[in-house]
Amino acid sequence: MSYPQRLLEIVEDMKSITDRMERTELLIELADRFAEVRVPQTVASQPYDETHRAPACESEAFVWAVDQPDGTLQFYFDVLNPQGLSAMAFTVILADSINGAPVEQIVNIGDDVIYDIYGKELSMGKSMGLNGILTLVRKEARQRLAG
Repeated sequence: MSYPQRLLEIVEDMKSITDRMERTELLIELADRFAEVRVPQTVASQPYDETHRAPACESEAFVWAVDQPDGTLQFYFDVLNPQGLSAMAFTVILADSINGAPVEQIVNIGDDVIYDIYGKELSMGKSMGLNGILTLVRKEARQRLAG
């Protein structure tokens, strides 16, 4: 699989955590860093354009990608539901791992990465919402590849 290297490292770290509580605590710590990846006013302001809304995400997550001079993308996110910790944690993981990565690698990120990070116990609703975020990330990368 041709994932961004940092994402592979994060996935391996998460897969090594077998204790569900330990994994949950780590994801909550990641969600606490959400402000670092929140979309700045220079990129978007509320009310957001619906084309940036992650489909099926109950946490009302939004995704933006800003072209960088080196041909990579800088991703920004917002999660409007203050209880959307899973979505917040996932956006922090994505920002940490795909910002600055080759767009060809971002396009190839599979849906299974969500279960690799959150574990197999992930509810259908959360899975669909997180997949919606990932779908928008891949869409932005695909658009750049298409020119």
